[in-house]
Amino acid sequence: MIVNKKEFSGGLALLAVFFIVLAVMFQPIFNGKNAMAYLDAMYNSISKGSVNYVAPLRDDVKAPAVKKDLTLKLTYTTGVQAEQSAKLFEKAGVKVSLNGKALEVSGSVADILNASLDDADLMYHNNAEAIESKYGIEARRTTFNWWTSLGLMEKALNGQEEFKVAKVTSTVMKKAVETAYNYYEIEPLNITDELGLVIFSLIFYVVYTLWYGFAILFVFEGWGLNLGH
Repeated sequence: MIVNKKEFSGGLALLAVFFIVLAVMFQPIFNGKNAMAYLDAMYNSISKGSVNYVAPLRDDVKAPAVKKDLTLKLTYTTGVQAEQSAKLFEKAGVKVSLNGKALEVSGSVADILNASLDDADLMYHNNAEAIESKYGIEARRTTFNWWTSLGLMEKALNGQEEFKVAKVTSTVMKKAVETAYNYYEIEPLNITDELGLVIFSLIFYVVYTLWYGFAILFVFEGWGLNLGH
Protein backbone atom coordinates (compact mmCIF):
# COMPACT_ATOMS: atom_id res chain seq x y z
CA MET A 1 0.00 0.00 0.00
CA ILE A 2 1.30 3.47 -0.94
CA VAL A 3 1.40 5.75 2.10
CA ASN A 4 2.33 8.98 0.31
CA LYS A 5 1.39 8.87 -3.37
CA LYS A 6 2.88 12.27 -4.15
CA GLU A 7 6.28 11.37 -2.71
CA PHE A 8 6.19 7.93 -4.30
CA SER A 9 5.29 9.36 -7.72
CA GLY A 10 8.03 11.99 -7.40
CA GLY A 11 10.57 9.29 -6.63
CA LEU A 12 9.49 7.24 -9.65
CA ALA A 13 9.75 10.33 -11.86
CA LEU A 14 13.27 11.00 -10.61
CA LEU A 15 14.23 7.37 -11.28
CA ALA A 16 12.74 7.55 -14.79
CA VAL A 17 14.78 10.66 -15.63
CA PHE A 18 17.87 9.02 -14.10
CA PHE A 19 17.60 5.98 -16.37
CA ILE A 20 16.78 8.08 -19.44
CA VAL A 21 19.95 10.09 -18.89
CA LEU A 22 21.86 6.84 -18.27
CA ALA A 23 20.58 5.40 -21.57
CA VAL A 24 21.70 8.54 -23.41
CA MET A 25 25.13 8.33 -21.77
CA PHE A 26 25.59 4.82 -23.17
CA GLN A 27 24.97 5.99 -26.75
CA PRO A 28 28.05 6.58 -28.98
CA ILE A 29 27.25 10.26 -29.52
CA PHE A 30 30.52 11.77 -28.26
CA ASN A 31 32.90 11.47 -31.22
CA GLY A 32 31.74 7.90 -31.71
CA LYS A 33 32.12 7.04 -28.02
CA ASN A 34 29.69 6.83 -25.14
CA ALA A 35 30.03 9.34 -22.28
CA MET A 36 32.05 7.02 -20.05
CA ALA A 37 34.54 6.07 -22.77
CA TYR A 38 34.87 9.69 -23.88
CA LEU A 39 35.56 10.98 -20.37
CA ASP A 40 37.93 8.09 -19.64
CA ALA A 41 39.95 8.96 -22.76
CA MET A 42 39.93 12.65 -21.82
CA TYR A 43 41.19 12.03 -18.28
CA ASN A 44 43.86 9.65 -19.61
CA SER A 45 45.04 12.40 -21.96
CA ILE A 46 45.07 14.95 -19.14
CA SER A 47 47.02 12.50 -17.01
CA LYS A 48 49.57 12.04 -19.78
CA GLY A 49 49.85 15.79 -20.25
CA SER A 50 51.04 16.14 -16.65
CA VAL A 51 53.82 13.53 -16.72
CA ASN A 52 56.29 14.69 -19.37
CA TYR A 53 59.51 14.69 -17.33
CA VAL A 54 61.99 14.49 -20.22
CA ALA A 55 63.13 18.13 -20.04
CA PRO A 56 63.82 18.26 -16.27
CA LEU A 57 65.53 14.86 -16.39
CA ARG A 58 67.99 16.19 -18.96
CA ASP A 59 69.18 18.61 -16.27
CA ASP A 60 69.76 15.68 -13.90
CA VAL A 61 71.83 13.93 -16.57
CA LYS A 62 74.11 16.99 -16.82
CA ALA A 63 75.43 16.35 -13.30
CA PRO A 64 79.23 15.79 -13.29
CA ALA A 65 78.85 12.41 -11.58
CA VAL A 66 76.74 11.11 -14.46
CA LYS A 67 79.09 12.23 -17.22
CA LYS A 68 81.88 9.84 -16.25
CA ASP A 69 82.89 6.90 -18.45
CA LEU A 70 82.20 3.48 -16.99
CA THR A 71 82.24 -0.15 -18.07
CA LEU A 72 79.11 -2.10 -17.22
CA LYS A 73 78.29 -5.77 -17.69
CA LEU A 74 74.62 -6.44 -18.40
CA THR A 75 73.01 -9.88 -18.64
CA TYR A 76 69.63 -10.21 -20.36
CA THR A 77 67.01 -12.94 -20.21
CA THR A 78 67.39 -13.83 -23.88
CA GLY A 79 70.02 -13.46 -26.55
CA VAL A 80 67.49 -11.72 -28.81
CA GLN A 81 66.90 -8.95 -26.29
CA ALA A 82 70.64 -8.58 -25.73
CA GLU A 83 71.20 -8.24 -29.48
CA GLN A 84 68.38 -5.70 -29.84
CA SER A 85 69.61 -3.73 -26.83
CA ALA A 86 73.13 -3.59 -28.26
CA LYS A 87 71.73 -1.38 -31.03
CA LEU A 88 70.50 1.10 -28.43
CA PHE A 89 73.95 1.52 -26.93
CA GLU A 90 75.62 1.68 -30.34
CA LYS A 91 73.32 4.52 -31.40
CA ALA A 92 74.13 6.23 -28.09
CA GLY A 93 77.79 6.29 -29.16
CA VAL A 94 79.30 3.93 -26.59
CA LYS A 95 81.32 0.76 -27.11
CA VAL A 96 79.40 -2.51 -26.98
CA SER A 97 80.58 -6.10 -26.83
CA LEU A 98 77.91 -8.80 -27.32
CA ASN A 99 78.38 -12.32 -26.03
CA GLY A 100 75.18 -14.37 -26.11
CA LYS A 101 72.86 -12.97 -23.47
CA ALA A 102 75.52 -10.61 -22.08
CA LEU A 103 76.58 -7.11 -23.07
CA GLU A 104 79.66 -5.22 -21.96
CA VAL A 105 79.06 -1.49 -22.36
CA SER A 106 81.84 1.09 -22.08
CA GLY A 107 81.37 4.84 -22.34
CA SER A 108 79.59 7.87 -20.93
CA VAL A 109 76.54 7.08 -18.83
CA ALA A 110 75.21 10.55 -19.68
CA ASP A 111 75.30 9.72 -23.41
CA ILE A 112 73.31 6.53 -22.75
CA LEU A 113 70.72 8.31 -20.62
CA ASN A 114 70.34 11.15 -23.12
CA ALA A 115 69.78 8.60 -25.90
CA SER A 116 67.08 6.89 -23.83
CA LEU A 117 65.46 10.28 -23.17
CA ASP A 118 65.50 11.05 -26.91
CA ASP A 119 63.58 7.85 -27.62
CA ALA A 120 61.27 8.32 -24.63
CA ASP A 121 60.39 11.78 -25.95
CA LEU A 122 59.58 10.32 -29.39
CA MET A 123 57.47 7.62 -27.78
CA TYR A 124 55.70 10.14 -25.54
CA HIS A 125 54.63 12.06 -28.65
CA ASN A 126 53.56 8.80 -30.36
CA ASN A 127 56.28 9.12 -33.02
CA ALA A 128 56.80 5.38 -33.40
CA GLU A 129 58.00 5.72 -37.01
CA ALA A 130 61.10 7.67 -35.96
CA ILE A 131 62.10 5.00 -33.44
CA GLU A 132 61.46 2.13 -35.84
CA SER A 133 63.47 3.79 -38.62
CA LYS A 134 66.37 4.31 -36.19
CA TYR A 135 66.61 0.73 -34.91
CA GLY A 136 64.52 -1.40 -37.25
CA ILE A 137 62.61 -2.68 -34.22
CA GLU A 138 58.98 -2.13 -33.24
CA ALA A 139 58.69 1.01 -31.10
CA ARG A 140 57.14 -0.59 -28.01
CA ARG A 141 59.76 -3.35 -28.09
CA THR A 142 62.51 -0.73 -28.32
CA THR A 143 61.10 1.17 -25.35
CA PHE A 144 60.79 -2.04 -23.36
CA ASN A 145 64.43 -2.85 -24.18
CA TRP A 146 65.45 0.58 -22.88
CA TRP A 147 63.49 -0.05 -19.69
CA THR A 148 65.18 -3.41 -19.20
CA SER A 149 68.63 -2.05 -20.04
CA LEU A 150 68.37 0.87 -17.63
CA GLY A 151 67.22 -1.50 -14.90
CA LEU A 152 70.27 -3.68 -15.49
CA MET A 153 72.47 -0.58 -15.55
CA GLU A 154 71.09 0.55 -12.20
CA LYS A 155 71.96 -2.83 -10.69
CA ALA A 156 75.46 -2.78 -12.18
CA LEU A 157 76.07 0.80 -11.03
CA ASN A 158 75.02 0.00 -7.49
CA GLY A 159 77.40 -2.96 -7.62
CA GLN A 160 80.22 -0.50 -8.43
CA GLU A 161 79.03 1.82 -5.62
CA GLU A 162 78.09 4.50 -8.16
CA PHE A 163 74.98 5.25 -6.18
CA LYS A 164 74.32 8.78 -7.47
CA VAL A 165 74.55 7.63 -11.08
CA ALA A 166 72.35 4.64 -10.31
CA LYS A 167 69.69 6.90 -8.80
CA VAL A 168 69.58 9.13 -11.90
CA THR A 169 69.43 6.04 -14.12
CA SER A 170 66.52 4.67 -12.10
CA THR A 171 64.68 7.99 -12.31
CA VAL A 172 65.08 8.15 -16.09
CA MET A 173 63.83 4.57 -16.36
CA LYS A 174 60.73 5.12 -14.22
CA LYS A 175 59.71 8.70 -15.01
CA ALA A 176 60.60 8.88 -18.71
CA VAL A 177 60.93 5.47 -20.36
CA GLU A 178 58.25 3.65 -18.35
CA THR A 179 55.82 6.57 -18.61
CA ALA A 180 56.31 6.87 -22.37
CA TYR A 181 55.67 3.14 -22.77
CA ASN A 182 52.52 3.12 -20.62
CA TYR A 183 50.97 6.18 -22.29
CA TYR A 184 51.82 5.24 -25.87
CA GLU A 185 49.07 6.12 -28.40
CA ILE A 186 47.32 8.42 -25.91
CA GLU A 187 47.34 12.07 -26.98
CA PRO A 188 48.66 14.41 -24.25
CA LEU A 189 46.29 17.15 -23.11
CA ASN A 190 46.57 20.04 -20.66
CA ILE A 191 43.75 20.27 -18.14
CA THR A 192 43.25 23.95 -19.03
CA ASP A 193 42.28 22.90 -22.57
CA GLU A 194 39.20 21.08 -21.23
CA LEU A 195 38.72 22.86 -17.91
CA GLY A 196 35.02 23.55 -18.52
CA LEU A 197 34.27 19.91 -19.30
CA VAL A 198 36.32 18.72 -16.33
CA ILE A 199 34.39 20.96 -13.93
CA PHE A 200 31.06 19.99 -15.51
CA SER A 201 31.82 16.25 -15.33
CA LEU A 202 32.77 16.45 -11.64
CA ILE A 203 29.68 18.47 -10.70
CA PHE A 204 27.48 16.20 -12.83
CA TYR A 205 28.87 13.11 -11.10
CA VAL A 206 27.97 14.48 -7.65
CA VAL A 207 24.52 15.70 -8.71
CA TYR A 208 23.72 12.51 -10.63
CA THR A 209 24.69 10.34 -7.66
CA LEU A 210 22.56 12.41 -5.28
CA TRP A 211 19.70 12.35 -7.81
CA TYR A 212 19.63 8.54 -7.68
CA GLY A 213 19.89 8.50 -3.88
CA PHE A 214 16.98 10.88 -3.36
CA ALA A 215 14.89 9.04 -5.97
CA ILE A 216 15.29 5.77 -4.04
CA LEU A 217 14.61 7.59 -0.76
CA PHE A 218 11.36 9.13 -2.02
CA VAL A 219 10.16 5.83 -3.51
CA PHE A 220 10.64 3.91 -0.27
CA GLU A 221 9.31 6.65 1.99
CA GLY A 222 6.27 7.08 -0.23
CA TRP A 223 5.80 3.34 -0.13
CA GLY A 224 5.80 3.51 3.64
CA LEU A 225 9.14 1.83 4.35
CA ASN A 226 11.12 3.56 7.11
CA LEU A 227 14.16 2.67 9.18
CA GLY A 228 13.49 2.21 12.86
CA HIS A 229 14.69 0.50 16.01
